[in-house]
Amino acid sequence: MTDPTVPSQPPQPIPPLDASATATTTLSLISMILGILGLLIGAVGGGLLFSVGGVVLGHLGRRREPAARGYWLTGLVTGYVGVVVNVVVIVVWVVFFFTIGANDSLTY
Repeated sequence: MTDPTVPSQPPQPIPPLDASATATTTLSLISMILGILGLLIGAVGGGLLFSVGGVVLGHLGRRREPAARGYWLTGLVTGYVGVVVNVVVIVVWVVFFFTIGANDSLTY
């Protein structure tokens, strides 16, 4: 008769973690942060470099860190939207200042 409290097989040892198996999300996380910053600062026309950095790091994270899909995808989306917003705001500022500069009625 067998005792039900004694396992029939000894427990198997847990294999050690391989250093290459651990996933890092550094590039993807920085991409997301830069993309969000570029979008927020882009409302006044000063976040173009942040947005471009978010796009570049998002593509690098996509290739090197496929497990961090949410981070690099957010970085890419906010980065591309930030680039568009920044370009539109910069064009509006340039047109605004050229319009003011070309107006002769403002001279003293």
